[in-house]
Amino acid sequence: MANLGPDRRQRPWPRALVVAGLCTVLLGGPSGASLAQPLTIGQATTKTSLEQANQLNQQVIELSQAGRYSEAIPLAERALAITEQVLGPDHPSTASSLNNLAWLYQSQGRYSQAIPLAERALAIREQALGSDHPNTATSLNNLAELYRLQGRYSQAEPLYHRALAINEKALGPDHPNTARSLNNLALLYNFQGRYSQAEPLYHRALAINEKALGPDHPNTATTLNNLALLYNSQGRYAEAEPLYQQALELSRELLGDRHPDVAGSLFNLGALRYNQGRYPEALDLFLEAEDIYLTTLGTDHPHTQALQSWLARTRAALEE
Repeated sequence: MANLGPDRRQRPWPRALVVAGLCTVLLGGPSGASLAQPLTIGQATTKTSLEQANQLNQQVIELSQAGRYSEAIPLAERALAITEQVLGPDHPSTASSLNNLAWLYQSQGRYSQAIPLAERALAIREQALGSDHPNTATSLNNLAELYRLQGRYSQAEPLYHRALAINEKALGPDHPNTARSLNNLALLYNFQGRYSQAEPLYHRALAINEKALGPDHPNTATTLNNLALLYNSQGRYAEAEPLYQQALELSRELLGDRHPDVAGSLFNLGALRYNQGRYPEALDLFLEAEDIYLTTLGTDHPHTQALQSWLARTRAALEE
């Protein structure tokens, strides 16, 4: 039955930790203007516009946390347009709005639209904040993730390394952002088959997250998921299973039953069941994940298409 195994490119879906994937863009009032003093017509208009952008960004965050990405995108586009008009194309808050929209495009599998926004956000932050600023590390991480998703591993790796070095120096070796960089670099190594390099990074990231954020935090669930993915890739199924189960339980508890990340956990546990030859259990998990993906991400999303490839192989295995 080896010929029924999924193509290596159709892996269980991992979760990258996009550092500050969505930024709360708190845009201040006009420089030098005291809110206790009367505002000119121009200042009042600017203040109103910035307040509107803030409100839009907050709605974007709330929708995204609920997995409602397609609803969040037009709001993020409007917030970016306002920020650019009021603060200018090279302002750090414009970079944050670019980052938000790029992340949303990425969540929808629209990588070619996300990459130029992420590249522009990085350029703004390097110029305005400096090459060693934590926000620059955020942009490096997010651009690297887009490159990884497109299979451009040689372009992604140096960006991940730069982000990790910045976070370790600026924030410390035990900061959650450092853990995120460790997780994402390990994820790249996993996709390249560099398992011995990936595993210690995952263990370090997990230890940081559990200490700094707690065992019930979404970032902890993500690192558990990805460590399980590594074990699954190596055929270490007995070690992978409890981590996948824990990640799924945490995702359900923190995000609700219909969130795309819950579907991702179901997908991954289903792939483990497939690899164990437990095809009826795998089919049930895949079908539950497919229902969530179709509702939240749609038929053309890479996650949905990868899952349906596993579904087809599972059905074929059951027919033998």
